[in-house]
Amino acid sequence: MSAGARLLFGRQARLRWIHLILGGALAMPYVLVGSVVVGPVTGATDVFGSLPLQLASFGVGLPLAAVTSLFPLTRPLEAAAVRWLCGVDADRLALTPARTRSEKRRTAAWFTLHLGFGGIIAGMSLALPPFAVVLILLPVIAGLRDDRLGLPEVLDHTWALALAPVAGALSLVALAGCAAGCGALLARWAPPLLGPTPRERLAAAEARAADLAVRNRLARELHDSVGHALSAVTLQASAARRVLDSDPEFVREALAAIEDTTRRTVGELDAVLGVLREGDAPGTAPAPTLAADLDGLLRRTRAGGQRVSATVDADPEALPPLLSREAYRIVQEGLSNALKHAGERAAVELRITATGGALEITVENPVDRPAPSRVGGGHGLRGMADRARLLGGTATAGPTGTRTWRLHATLPMTGPYDRPRMPGLYDRPRGRGPA
Repeated sequence: MSAGARLLFGRQARLRWIHLILGGALAMPYVLVGSVVVGPVTGATDVFGSLPLQLASFGVGLPLAAVTSLFPLTRPLEAAAVRWLCGVDADRLALTPARTRSEKRRTAAWFTLHLGFGGIIAGMSLALPPFAVVLILLPVIAGLRDDRLGLPEVLDHTWALALAPVAGALSLVALAGCAAGCGALLARWAPPLLGPTPRERLAAAEARAADLAVRNRLARELHDSVGHALSAVTLQASAARRVLDSDPEFVREALAAIEDTTRRTVGELDAVLGVLREGDAPGTAPAPTLAADLDGLLRRTRAGGQRVSATVDADPEALPPLLSREAYRIVQEGLSNALKHAGERAAVELRITATGGALEITVENPVDRPAPSRVGGGHGLRGMADRARLLGGTATAGPTGTRTWRLHATLPMTGPYDRPRMPGLYDRPRGRGPA
């Protein structure tokens, strides 16, 4: 019983009833136009005094409604009303104007159904409640039996008067049932008629994929720049603390390296966050590259006590900008991994060579602490593999012997760099970085 009452008079049913009433209100101008046509054709002087003529005017007005529904804003406005009043999920509706012929046809069909059902339910909502109230009160108020009300003669009988309240209550329930049924039908038909087309679904999926790609790239940049900086600063501060009294010169070098590392990282962080703030990009710092920033990266790493030997058999200045940026991040991740997992003052070997049209990056270091056993084992290694794959290369990382860790990446020096610029995190105008 309670479920039936909720179905007929619950919040959702009431909201859908309001949606139908709005459809009836929208149908009124078209009915008036239809009456202007029906009146002269039938010779009637009072169209609204006859129910058949009212229905005829309604029938003439609905095609006019279908024509006017071709207005571009009809679909987003109707979809918004369906979302809030009919309880249809927003992702099942198209909130953009109808542009193709198919979209306009479906919008016209929906608008006609909304105004058609809405006009019928609105008319019933205006006529039935007063009639039902008269029937319910008829046995107790003798004045309501006046002939001027136009009540049927059968109500003059005693048994008919006794059943009149029941008939009045049933007519109200019938009205609620009709409204609930029409509202449920419109809610079911809304997604096919107002929902996105396959083309719009594809465009939305592509937009979500592009947004996800930007988010993933932001995560990689933040991990590579900030994560490496924190590892380096931690190691530098730890080494400086241990020799604070015995080696002041080393402490000064470590503090200078910490200052340089944090300053550069703030600039890189500003560059990454500038992507998230519309209009901030021209003031952000350029992304670090192998050509411009490798020496500083090695200097800051060595300031923490790490013994890094670097062999560069390639000309960083001759590398394409995109390759130089991604190669720098891969080297940075390799050194960051060595800082985390190699022992105190461990020897780290870095080799950068250009052979066979490919740039090869190798970082080897002893392992003093547990490290991920595969490229996907950590966020940084996974990001490094993603960078290499997007450039058409490969990257592997793992143990090569007893307590030895090796990271190796191969990046083609031709291919995607010969085509138009690949979209990336920093592919927008940039000015000077922060002072």
